[in-house]
Amino acid sequence: MFQSLIDVILPVFLVIGAGYAATRAGYFRTDHIDGLMRFTQSFAIPCLLFRAIAGLDLEASFDPRLLASFYTGAALCFIAGLFGARLIFHRDWEDCVAIGFCCLFSNSVLLGLPITERAYGAGNLTGNYAIIAFHSPFCYGVGITMMEIIRNRGDGGRRMVRSVLTAMFKNALILGIALGFVVNLSGLAVPLVVDEALGLITRAALPGALFALGGVLVQYRPEGDLRTILFVCCISLILHPTLVWLFGKALSLPQDLFRSAVLNASMATGFNGYIFASMYGRAKRVAASSVLIATGASILTVWAWLTVLG
Repeated sequence: MFQSLIDVILPVFLVIGAGYAATRAGYFRTDHIDGLMRFTQSFAIPCLLFRAIAGLDLEASFDPRLLASFYTGAALCFIAGLFGARLIFHRDWEDCVAIGFCCLFSNSVLLGLPITERAYGAGNLTGNYAIIAFHSPFCYGVGITMMEIIRNRGDGGRRMVRSVLTAMFKNALILGIALGFVVNLSGLAVPLVVDEALGLITRAALPGALFALGGVLVQYRPEGDLRTILFVCCISLILHPTLVWLFGKALSLPQDLFRSAVLNASMATGFNGYIFASMYGRAKRVAASSVLIATGASILTVWAWLTVLG
């Protein structure tokens, strides 16, 4: 089982390392990496989310106990990250929101799906798909709302609400998921030629995003922020799955959903943590380094959770 974790996570590091090495060697400039980042976060990943949600069996995947367990834990981790960054590390409030978002957003797609499938088989991914369906809307809803509240504090509630709604509907990831739900619930069929084109684009989404992250890491290194980065890693890899374990047991989740919930919660900080930090230009070094370090540390922590889950 440990070898299977290496087989899943090592390719991720190789793609990130390739982006780092190519940028460090000068084959890619900063503007090249920024362009690739824009392509992945504003186009390719939204297409990936649209295609996944459009084809998801919502009725078979939905269980309120699963979503309550996972997202209550995630929300508490956001609060812990937000106030921990403020009270322990004395960051300004905008940085605190970005750091809290890193604690909130686990890598449910890049790591959660393949690890769960390797551990328990393709027939035990129902819980994973349910979590993924609501992951970005929930996390971005929490993060954007809190950021806009802080940025517009003192300017009146009406302006704050308008800013939140504007930021939400300008977010390409949220739009991709929303359109996926429209297609799914309406029963509309995506034309085959369009679906095949989307398939070509989405195959570039995750590797492109990881390669761009490697290039970003050339610019943002952990010097000066290591304690904050380790704080984020501890919340993501230890606190979140512990909370979900407790909530799942209390709500008597079925075994397959319980495993999916805990494993997804135990995944490293997702790449969207850096995307959110980039959107607002806050705590970008913490976010980028947290993704890399937490992903590496998750080799051991996920192994531990798999051992406990049995």
